[in-house]
Amino acid sequence: MQLDTDTIAAIATPTGKGGVGIIRLSGPSALAISNNIHFTELKIRYAHFCSFYQNGTQDSNNLLDEGIAIYFKGPHSFTGEDVVELQGHGGPVILDALLNECVKAGARVARPGEFSERAFLNDKLDLAQAEAIADLIDSSSLEAAKNAVRSLQGDFSQQIHTLVQSMVELRIYVEAAIDFPEEEIDFLNDGHVATSLDTIIKKLSRILQSAQQGRVMQEGLSIAIIGKPNAGKSSLLNALAGHDAAIVTNIEGTTRDVLKEKILIDGLPLHIIDTAGLRNTEDTVEKIGIERAFSAIEEADDVLIVRDSTNPESLETMLNELAAIEGLGHGIKDKVKALEHITVINNKCDESGLTANIQESPQQTEITLSAKNGDGIELLKHHIKRVAGILNQTEGQFTARRRHLNALDSALNLVLEGQQQLLLSGAGELLAEDLRQAQNFLSSITGEFSSDDLLGEIFSSFCIGK
Repeated sequence: MQLDTDTIAAIATPTGKGGVGIIRLSGPSALAISNNIHFTELKIRYAHFCSFYQNGTQDSNNLLDEGIAIYFKGPHSFTGEDVVELQGHGGPVILDALLNECVKAGARVARPGEFSERAFLNDKLDLAQAEAIADLIDSSSLEAAKNAVRSLQGDFSQQIHTLVQSMVELRIYVEAAIDFPEEEIDFLNDGHVATSLDTIIKKLSRILQSAQQGRVMQEGLSIAIIGKPNAGKSSLLNALAGHDAAIVTNIEGTTRDVLKEKILIDGLPLHIIDTAGLRNTEDTVEKIGIERAFSAIEEADDVLIVRDSTNPESLETMLNELAAIEGLGHGIKDKVKALEHITVINNKCDESGLTANIQESPQQTEITLSAKNGDGIELLKHHIKRVAGILNQTEGQFTARRRHLNALDSALNLVLEGQQQLLLSGAGELLAEDLRQAQNFLSSITGEFSSDDLLGEIFSSFCIGK
């Protein structure tokens, strides 16, 4: 990606009214353009109180606003270029007028994310750190914000860099043994390669696990609540949300559409989806709601299958009944079978006389509770946090995006494949190639190995002025 030498300008504060509004300039002409507005000689990193004028004329008829101007001389600035910030009052009319004066004086309106893009291209940030800025702004919980700050400070990048260095050193060793056989390096039997591979795989697995937790903390976990009519799905949503988000009645088919509620459980963002009761029906509106329920189930990270404990039936019987719903086929059974783990909620224990409890196994968890009076709800919340992998979080956790997870997963699979090639056939050449590809995947996280298309896609998702 080519570094643009235009001077750019943008409103760096949110749209709307506020006490303070900021115009940010970056580029070789930032100081000259700003001088055409405030007519004050700016010292480096010094806050100057001054007046802002329009039409390049310092006269009372052209006075726009008054505020603070700060000059950051490159390379000691966020972007690595000369940067000037004009901090005035936060009214949209005033800020638009100030931005217009910057453009008239020679600036160009910045693209979304262009300030962060320039910081990346000027080696002020790597790509993972730049993305952490956007993640910090978009954080939906305090824990997610803390994770984003760790990534911004370089924790994630440093772990990736250390791992890449280990791969490079192992590649050099293996390729030297292949290219210079006279050196008699027996990499198949000396134990160095096997030990190094084990270490790399363990480190890579730990980073992938932390990244998965960071992604969940940033994006949240999507959970669909499904079941037959009147099982208490909406009551369960209300119990988790802590307020009456859904209408609850004894009438079957009360919920006719997909209802989504975003809640926090100890800093974990949850997107809870209450679905229409799944049954055969002649009601046109209810049929549409059931079809939407199946779509929500397909997109969910996890599913809570709610049963009425006053009218118990086996899970298999229940799923067979749901799969027989007219026009929807076996989608529900296929979704449940695809899950690594199933969570079954036995609701209404206050009516059935059962005691709230949890029974766990590797494939299935059953939680008996009462959504109505709250018995067992804390058991469910604890279980959801465990499923999300956020129990016993470490201080080293960082934010991560889906592209980071894909890169880490691809790198891990390549290293494992290379290990197998070495063990089964002694193929050092194939191991070296797998390590090279894995290294490229990891380097794409920090931007050391990235296409212009990827960079453009990433920065275009940032807000303007950042």
